[in-house]
Amino acid sequence: MSTALVLGVGNTLLRDDGAGVLVAMQLKTAGVESEAVRVLDAGTLGFALLPAVQTCAALIVVDAAREGLPAGSVTVREGPAMDAFVCRRGRTVHDVGVADLLAMARLSGCLPARRALVGIEPAAVEWGVECTPAVASAVPLAATRVRELLAQWHVACSIAEVADDC
Repeated sequence: MSTALVLGVGNTLLRDDGAGVLVAMQLKTAGVESEAVRVLDAGTLGFALLPAVQTCAALIVVDAAREGLPAGSVTVREGPAMDAFVCRRGRTVHDVGVADLLAMARLSGCLPARRALVGIEPAAVEWGVECTPAVASAVPLAATRVRELLAQWHVACSIAEVADDC
């Protein structure tokens, strides 16, 4: 069965950089995972994630993303717009990792046609285990954006209250 893969990317020891991981945790707690949706805490990425990316039908990456917007702003970039954004050096804290992961999937002929980046504008990426208030308050909105993408892509979630949003 083809699935949607949600990767929460980030380092929870670098304050707002951990936002993607927090969104993944919130989605897991809400019961978004199903036979059709897999949610992973991808941490600081790595090529070990390549098989999961190559075998999914849809990919959503959630990460801290620098766009020069107010801290806590949530943006969504899909398909080629996502690719272009993550390939720009310095835009996401893990842009090289995400860009390389997408490039390897593309070279293998297994890049998901449906893919998106849900980005949260960081305020502070420095040593510390707590997100800034602006980013912490943006986590629920980012989780909602993920559920909206799943709904738009007609991917079923597992529980009724989330499925209504999906």
